Amino acid sequence: MSVEGKFLSKEINDLFWREGLTLVTAESCTAGSVAAAITAVAGSSHFFKGGIIAYSNEIKENLLGVNHGTLETHGAVSEETVIEMVKGAMKSMNSDCAVATSGIAGPTGGTPDKPVGTIWIAAGCKDKVITLKLEGDEGRNKNIANATQNALQLLRNLSSNCRIICKNSCFIQIKVLILHSV
Repeated sequence: MSVEGKFLSKEINDLFWREGLTLVTAESCTAGSVAAAITAVAGSSHFFKGGIIAYSNEIKENLLGVNHGTLETHGAVSEETVIEMVKGAMKSMNSDCAVATSGIAGPTGGTPDKPVGTIWIAAGCKDKVITLKLEGDEGRNKNIANATQNALQLLRNLSSNCRIICKNSCFIQIKVLILHSV
């Protein structure tokens, strides 16, 4: 993990510990690296409940409650899917907050509409979700590392009432959605 990743993990640990919030992960393309980064900091057991590696659509549907229609219409690598992954993770693991990733890490699997390096990330807390889309292929390992780092940054942007602390940068897309039911 990078030095910045260690600092982010520590900030997340401090934030969730201080606010008394619980956190879970639902990871596809990052395959547990977000959870590993979070739990690399001592004390994470006070707020981190666990995670689901949802590499297949079957797991996304059956364990996270992602709607089959969402996967058919938008695909696994979509904003709609990561939002449903976050909502499903919070519900199935009874948590205040969650982070989800789904993307095409490469080196294969890309399409003209969703090339290798396309990764969607969502972080949610209570009734709000922040989404982020990464684009650009830097090789499988770097794509996964970038997704992990950005997932941590998204988590840092959540506070106990889910306000965004920092603004989006020019190379990523961030949206805030207010969910009416989680």
